[in-house]
Amino acid sequence: MRFATVVLPNGDRVATVESDVGRHPIPGMSVAELVRRSLPAALEIGAAAIVSEAPLDDAGSVLDVPLRPTTIRDFVTFAEHVEGVRTSMQGASGIPEAWYDAPHFYFTNPHTVTGPNVPITIPDGCEQLDFELEVAVVVGRAGTDLTVDEAADHIFGYTILNDWSARDIQRREMQVGLGPAKGKDFANTLGPVLVTADEFGASTDDDGFLSLECVAAVNGVEVGRDVLSNMGWTFPAMIAYASRNSRVEPGDVLGSGTMGNGGCLAELWGRRGRLDPPALQPGDVVSLAVEGIGTLSNTVAASESRVPQVPGARRDRDPRDARQARSGVGAVP
Repeated sequence: MRFATVVLPNGDRVATVESDVGRHPIPGMSVAELVRRSLPAALEIGAAAIVSEAPLDDAGSVLDVPLRPTTIRDFVTFAEHVEGVRTSMQGASGIPEAWYDAPHFYFTNPHTVTGPNVPITIPDGCEQLDFELEVAVVVGRAGTDLTVDEAADHIFGYTILNDWSARDIQRREMQVGLGPAKGKDFANTLGPVLVTADEFGASTDDDGFLSLECVAAVNGVEVGRDVLSNMGWTFPAMIAYASRNSRVEPGDVLGSGTMGNGGCLAELWGRRGRLDPPALQPGDVVSLAVEGIGTLSNTVAASESRVPQVPGARRDRDPRDARQARSGVGAVP
């Protein structure tokens, strides 16, 4: 079943079921609440809406972000992406041995999530805006210290994630050693719908990987194509790792990490040694298509200077002088 959030002309947002016969509203409930109710309950509610509720007029409604996630953990599970982007961002070659140890992730901003067709504004100071084609899994049940087998039963469904990246800002800030921050802080796009896990049984191989074709295009020109089963870890393994000594909750979103073979521009820049294709510009339309889910499209908008820049750190003191002052070295008796 496919769940979506629909914006009506009067401004009301209605959680709906999208089916072959239209978008049927589910009164008084959001997609986030459906997720909290559990997958079996959500399927029952959706099936009842198809029978009892008249479909919405597609011409008078648009899709919003399917749900507002409680948290977003973004993983890096495609070796080809790691290799290409590492060259582009760090000037290094190969894949770090530590990548093979576990499905690493970072937390990104759930408060800047956007939906399909929403303009994505280039952040201040960015000259190398990039997209990232990912599939996101949505957690449907809370859990801690889950095994991989247990984690499979905690999946509610899947949607597309575009992890927008300001590569020049990211490249500079990662020299500090903390990972991406403002280079990723400004936008994450989810959509167009949330497809429940039961829809993908036929697409799951014997090892638990989803064999879905994924395509990225800019202005209608294909720039990347990969298969989701090229991930280094399954989605249950990612959820199990996230829950270790921690906790996952309904509504948590976990990104697969960017596909290889052109799942983002930075990978291609690293392989080609130049900005080819060029960085995204105002007016560019990025479309990410995933088999079984749909197509997520957004248009790039020009930067808006809304706030002054924060000044750099003061340089009037040498760190060694500060350490000596705290230890009392050279202090007057």
